[in-house]
Amino acid sequence: MLIIVAPGQGAQTPGFLRPWLEDPQFAERLNWLGAVAGLDLAHYGTDADAETIRDTAIAQPLLVASGLVAALSLFPHPSDAFGRIGAVAGHSVGELTAAAGARAISAEQAMVLVRERGNAMAHAAAATPTGMTAVLGGDEAAVMAALTQHGLTAANVNAAGQVVAAGTLEQLAALAADPPAKARLMPLSVAGAFHTEHMQPAVGALARLAPAVSTHDPRAVVISNADGQAIHDGREAVRRIVQQVARPVRWDLCMGTMRDLGVTGVLEMPPAGTLTGIVKRALPGVETFALKTPDQLDAARDFVDKHGAPSPIDIHPTWRMLVAPTKGTFVRSAGEEGERLRPASSVGLVRSTRDETAVMAPYGGTIVEWLVEDGDLVSPGQPLVRVHPEGVAV
Repeated sequence: MLIIVAPGQGAQTPGFLRPWLEDPQFAERLNWLGAVAGLDLAHYGTDADAETIRDTAIAQPLLVASGLVAALSLFPHPSDAFGRIGAVAGHSVGELTAAAGARAISAEQAMVLVRERGNAMAHAAAATPTGMTAVLGGDEAAVMAALTQHGLTAANVNAAGQVVAAGTLEQLAALAADPPAKARLMPLSVAGAFHTEHMQPAVGALARLAPAVSTHDPRAVVISNADGQAIHDGREAVRRIVQQVARPVRWDLCMGTMRDLGVTGVLEMPPAGTLTGIVKRALPGVETFALKTPDQLDAARDFVDKHGAPSPIDIHPTWRMLVAPTKGTFVRSAGEEGERLRPASSVGLVRSTRDETAVMAPYGGTIVEWLVEDGDLVSPGQPLVRVHPEGVAV
């Protein structure tokens, strides 16, 4: 199985788009998305210095546009991609890249959202001096205890031994003066304490925009930063992206879902390297490809051919699929084929050793076919039931 991933803020480096912009078609597409965002992305991806592209309001649109346009270079016929991609995931703002790449939202909608996200987060960061520090190594319990002691949030839990602490500069200074045993601290060059309560004003700004976004069921599983759940509902994907601005990024749980899905290859969109580096350490045996420059495109296509397989949840013109959000035992609550489901009703739940997660039919409709039985073990993203929607375009 092939999974495509998109990096988050901090992955950008000065001039990373220079080789890509030698392709006139890439340049035209980037200029279009830049016009939607109101930014000269070609300038920021080539001539701007590190301090300039560190600005949240610039970095976030630059990352999302770069990933989306590079994906069009990798898959010149986008519809072909969904015969090969099993799932997508993005780290932080990369979730917008992933959602648009999976066709849950359009590229233009992603650029409007990321423009407003970047501006709102920059404004929230300016209210209070805050920051982030990577905590590398150390005992996990001791690290979390130290963060709690100093009032900090584990804003990113990327993998075992790789946590990002976020909070006020005073709180981070206190952590630096009393670090957890055997842990190494590395202050990050970011503008604020992202994915913490300090970003709550930005959530409100995005929440006011979200109802106007036109969504579709994604054509590949979208793995959510919130808890690693497999999402196959466009409205839910957008809702989670909005809320995630002020919630920790659980990339460790995303990789757990990748493992459960049976991933064999992970390809990272530019500016690539950060996420594939984490995957190499956390998922031994899984091959990775960091797409950094256009001269790698042929090799990247070979990688796609090697690991790609048709998505089991690609769209169909007459029915909508409901899938398992996580692994566990499926407990069915809805009736037989032909029964009508009310909007926002439950068809059952997935029970694991940790918790129970409801499986909802957000649009309602008629049950066409059950694909699992009550009591079956299911994997994240596994199709459970086909539903014929009522009064909803698919």
